[in-house]
Amino acid sequence: MTNHQSAFEPHPVPDGRIEVEGKPYMRDARGALVPLELVKATDQLEDQVVRKVMGFALALSAQVSRFKAHTFEDLGDFDALLAQEYGVTKGGAKGNRTYTSFDGCLRVSVRVADLIDFGPGLQTAKALIDECINEWAADSRAEIRAIVTRAFNTDREGQINRSEIFGLLRHDISEPRWVEAMRALREAMRVIGSKTYVRIEHRPAPDARWEAVTIDLASA
Repeated sequence: MTNHQSAFEPHPVPDGRIEVEGKPYMRDARGALVPLELVKATDQLEDQVVRKVMGFALALSAQVSRFKAHTFEDLGDFDALLAQEYGVTKGGAKGNRTYTSFDGCLRVSVRVADLIDFGPGLQTAKALIDECINEWAADSRAEIRAIVTRAFNTDREGQINRSEIFGLLRHDISEPRWVEAMRALREAMRVIGSKTYVRIEHRPAPDARWEAVTIDLASA
């Protein structure tokens, strides 16, 4: 197997070998000890590569966690310095703020997103929406019917599709029951907390398009 070099040391991961009375074993998925000589070579190689990847993944995860903590600490220290020395406050009341390099080519943004849940009024809204859709029947726009279906279909965790719910609110429909349904939707919304995100971007020139610095493994 290729021996890649890395900028950081992997997190220690046990090699999966267990010695009993001087003989090597490996534990299988059912918890049974299997003598090493009875484990296929391909299974041993697969076990090794998974453990190697896991070691680097755990180290990278810890590094990203440290980076996030240091980032918030550095930005917090900067905000405190601005307030103390210059009487300046970054961002608005919600906590969103943006920091940009002097040349306009580097940017760090902090965004605070509300975590929204829906109360019992959601069912009232759904009943009103269903009345509208059923009455409009074939005359209702197909995309709205599809959005309504997707919005109120729950996923495996029993959660409704929040983005589709918000999509319903964007439709400009003046039918009184629809207006009432949208009012019920808004009243059903409850902010149950918030989550803070950091977005880091760069560009080659001040008039160029911003590009995000990728830290998410799925989008790398």
